Amino acid sequence: MHSDTTASPEPGAARGAVAIITNRRGDILLHLRDDLPHIAWPAHWSLLGGGCDPGEDPATAVVRELNEEAGLTASKLTELFEITDHRGSGQIITFFSANWDGDETSLPLSEGVKLQFFAPEHIDILTIPPFIRHGIRRYLAARPS
Repeated sequence: MHSDTTASPEPGAARGAVAIITNRRGDILLHLRDDLPHIAWPAHWSLLGGGCDPGEDPATAVVRELNEEAGLTASKLTELFEITDHRGSGQIITFFSANWDGDETSLPLSEGVKLQFFAPEHIDILTIPPFIRHGIRRYLAARPS
């Protein structure tokens, strides 16, 4: 795992985890967040995931969040890197990648507005939190052609 933090995180720093989920075409599954003023990044497209519960590691958190938010079990979950959400929640976010080839409209969404797969070339036109955009670009740059 690689980190984008310049200093070691403080003990007990808030942590979270998200998953870059792709299908066999290479499309990326994004989650349109609710437009609520009390949440980080309202009305933005983001990745599925969320904060770690007390004592929970990011790998356990991302599996739990995928299930809670969308009833989703992804295959080949791989830890990638960490990025801090400096302009939103302040959490240190661990990014994971995974594969899933189902119909996103059939998932039982429990948070947010909708789920949708997007081709990588459409990512730049969407309203996405900067740290998520950076993570997706980093993932795309590193994957084999």
